[in-house]
Amino acid sequence: MGLEYRDMDVDVRANMVQEVAFDLDNGTIYTSPRLNEEGSRLWPDTLKEAAENHSDVWLAGQIREQRLLKSHENRAKPSGGFTQAQIPFTAPDTLAEGEFNRFYIRGLCLKALAEDIPYLIAYRARPSANPRAESEAIIGKKFDPQQLLDDLRATTGIDTVLGLPPGPNSGLSVTIP
Repeated sequence: MGLEYRDMDVDVRANMVQEVAFDLDNGTIYTSPRLNEEGSRLWPDTLKEAAENHSDVWLAGQIREQRLLKSHENRAKPSGGFTQAQIPFTAPDTLAEGEFNRFYIRGLCLKALAEDIPYLIAYRARPSANPRAESEAIIGKKFDPQQLLDDLRATTGIDTVLGLPPGPNSGLSVTIP
């Protein structure tokens, strides 16, 4: 189940594609360590195609259908050392949703800046039976689009300075007020 992107339109999509190109040009595109060799090679074009024409659900489907993830990864054992653990079945969804949402937010920030919209508001874009307290604390919070854009451009993967999105599977995004 993907996120509900309230303000998705052709302008936001064009901005998303522009932001994917920005990261590629700057060598900052996030490539998950869970991607296999073929996945790492295909990821940028697959992400761009999703941004241009599809959704996070489509992106997760492509990750699965094209078998872009490794089957196992190293995990630290409590007693020290490492063990091989199977990649979770939900890993394609987590990666697709997280990265698609980051580029959606970046695209929406660019739209807000172009239209002189002073802030974006965090909202729950996917229902959660057990929402995390840190996610709940962010809902309704206002974000300056330039600061949010700069933060997401500067930090790849999960952690951002402003805390949006607040980690994998948070189900949070932003909307125009």
